[in-house]
Amino acid sequence: MNDETPDSLIPYDEIVQEALRAVVGRVIGEIVEGGSELPGNHHFYITFKTEAPGVSIPPHLKERFPDEMTIVLQNKFWDLEVREDGFGVGLSFNQIPAKLSIPFAAITAFVDPAVDFGLQFQASGSDAAPETHEIAENDGSEGGEPAAPPADDGSNVVTVDFGKKK
Repeated sequence: MNDETPDSLIPYDEIVQEALRAVVGRVIGEIVEGGSELPGNHHFYITFKTEAPGVSIPPHLKERFPDEMTIVLQNKFWDLEVREDGFGVGLSFNQIPAKLSIPFAAITAFVDPAVDFGLQFQASGSDAAPETHEIAENDGSEGGEPAAPPADDGSNVVTVDFGKKK
């Protein structure tokens, strides 16, 4: 018997990541249907690749976050909309309003610290590990400064990494 895992002809990793991104879409969609008010203490950290196809953010943010950016949806956001392929939201950064459009395929992490829930996955078309970056400190997070995301202790965090055969 051979210990090597055979190459799959079924793209399981792509199928699972697409399903995880559908979770993000459903959560945001339910917030939109509820009047764009986050229930209870729920708030979201959403990390995405700024250079991914379909991402639309103002040039000053792309300059500050050339690879990856984390936004916080908590108190002050507007025009939250969900589409089949992504979502849009209005946020302010240092009191400068900005409209962001983010495809689900660009998202690398979704965290709701209120319930210690998180999803992590690779951006579509990216084999590189995400670079460490600061949180975008958009206005409207609790106390003006977002709380740090929960430590990656494995609780309620789903990570998908099928790895690539070499």
